Amino acid sequence: MNSKRVVVGVTGASGAPYTVRVVQLLTGAGVEVHLTVSKMGRRLLFEESNITTLCAEEFGVDEQLLVIHNDKDLGSSIASGTFLHDGMIIVPCSSNSVGAIASGLTNTLVQRAASVTLKERRTLVVAHRETPLSHIDVENIATLSRAGAIVAPLSPGFYLQPKTLDDLVDFMAGKLVDLVGVNHDLPVRWC
Repeated sequence: MNSKRVVVGVTGASGAPYTVRVVQLLTGAGVEVHLTVSKMGRRLLFEESNITTLCAEEFGVDEQLLVIHNDKDLGSSIASGTFLHDGMIIVPCSSNSVGAIASGLTNTLVQRAASVTLKERRTLVVAHRETPLSHIDVENIATLSRAGAIVAPLSPGFYLQPKTLDDLVDFMAGKLVDLVGVNHDLPVRWC
């Protein structure tokens, strides 16, 4: 593998603007993105970002760098440990998906790719986006953390004094991209 590859999973918690920005940052840095979106994830992409078709044009990115995988295709390349990549980001990640992955369920491609990422000891970033948390959610998050996942709740910081919603989205998108080792030039770090 010559260039970086990152798997991005999308599930049904609110946060489509984060998804779009993460994909844009990764591809903008020349990273090959392998995207899989759950049924509820597709709905939120439409409702929150007006994305009607999963394609590079809708995300505003280079089509050479965005590979779309059907979330029902458990035989997809990203479902295998032999598919080499530099990490996986699930953004946003619902409590339902956290629970399924923590329990070892692999009913969707997002879940299967996350499970494989953990078993291969690759970086798995779980950008959880639900509140409040039940005790079950807390236990599932702890299980994922013990298994090696990085749990990064979508909680934008205010210490950089954001002026727009885009500033808040960039804060978290930059953090998520940092966690898989991809450089960007967003002014989101404390200096």
